[in-house]
Amino acid sequence: MPVDMELHVVASLLRRGRALDQLSTGMTLLGVVFGLLQLLLITPVALGLLLSGWLIVLGLLQKYWALRVAFDADLFDAVAQDADAVPHRTVDLDQALQSLGLQPANRAGRPWSERQRGALNLLRKQAVLVAAQVLPTFVVILASPWLPLAG
Repeated sequence: MPVDMELHVVASLLRRGRALDQLSTGMTLLGVVFGLLQLLLITPVALGLLLSGWLIVLGLLQKYWALRVAFDADLFDAVAQDADAVPHRTVDLDQALQSLGLQPANRAGRPWSERQRGALNLLRKQAVLVAAQVLPTFVVILASPWLPLAG
């Protein structure tokens, strides 16, 4: 597969991180609301406060990875715009990242396959954090005592 097409594919995959970020933002807000409701109760439930804190902390961590994934998606897309200039754009990208303090000098000149693996690993980390937010929430919902009464 030509390098420019690979870069477009990776950029497209990285843009899927936005959907993960939106889901995580909703889960984080749910954690905030749930935590506030727990604090308004006369006797807060420790498990509820723990779940709320879990959702909020993981949501903030996920937001960091989401920003990195979105940044990489934009960079991959910008480099892939002109297939003939990929080697020249690579040098320009490395110089820009180094001058902004975003990349150490020894990381310059890496092959695009290594950069792609690194960027996709960031997306995986983001997905793992979102899953760590969603799964406990579903477990609490399914294990809650009011579920049999609702059905």
